[in-house]
Amino acid sequence: MGRKPATVHGMALIDKPAGMTSHDVVAQLRKRFGERRIGHAGTLDPDATGLLVIGVGKATRLLRFATASFKTYEVEIVLGVETDTLDSSGQIVAEHRMSLDPTEVVEAASALTGEIEQIPPMVSARRIGGRRLHELAREGIEVDREARTVQIRKFDIRPTDDPMIWRAVVDCSAGTYIRTLGADLGIALQGGAHIRNLRRTQSGVFDIGEGDKIAEATLRPVLELVRGLDRVVLTNEEMLLVRNGGRLANERVAGVGPWALTDSSSNLIAVHEKIDNQVVAGVVLPE
Repeated sequence: MGRKPATVHGMALIDKPAGMTSHDVVAQLRKRFGERRIGHAGTLDPDATGLLVIGVGKATRLLRFATASFKTYEVEIVLGVETDTLDSSGQIVAEHRMSLDPTEVVEAASALTGEIEQIPPMVSARRIGGRRLHELAREGIEVDREARTVQIRKFDIRPTDDPMIWRAVVDCSAGTYIRTLGADLGIALQGGAHIRNLRRTQSGVFDIGEGDKIAEATLRPVLELVRGLDRVVLTNEEMLLVRNGGRLANERVAGVGPWALTDSSSNLIAVHEKIDNQVVAGVVLPE
């Protein structure tokens, strides 16, 4: 019998091209790294491009700390035309004559900042009743979706040479649907809209400038995946405690967490977080 290949651990940053699903990227990286356990922090639609944060091996257990981060997108919003997918991949379902003063557009975008409510689109990957919404949509099924609260920290929008096409930069919380934001802007302007050329440029502390092409992807240390967290270097006594699932004393950490716990050689041992004002072990990595 052949020897089982060694497990590979780490993270990667990928600049996803258009025409691929996030799952397609994972499948290619499994071949490149020779590791089955690979996941990503936040799906990108096939037509979208940009940054995918990837966890490999035991680092997949840390992805939830990256998934929760704020993300930044660049996008074009096409006013006056609605599609059934809310983006340029869909069929046109309505057209509107919209004569707009640029000030109106900027003010409407400004009104869509802060905490807002969004209804997930039927073409999203969100699950309801065990089925992804886009699977139901392909079968011609539409279901009721509850609105969810998201935070838009920035919705900067500027005109192009075409008065019906606007470029935007959006900084938003995890779970925000940019296509819904574009459609809502159209509605706010007494018409309709869809998006195109969506690109994720930042995910938490990670920037698109760090992204690799899939074929050139490099495996980075596990600790890189949680580099945005405050770090605590453990004593030898704390190492034993943490390795066995114990929690740090509250006074050993500051702020709201989570915290990356390392040994003196910067090897990641665990991530602790605060729940109900109590420090608890979030993830303990195997040795």
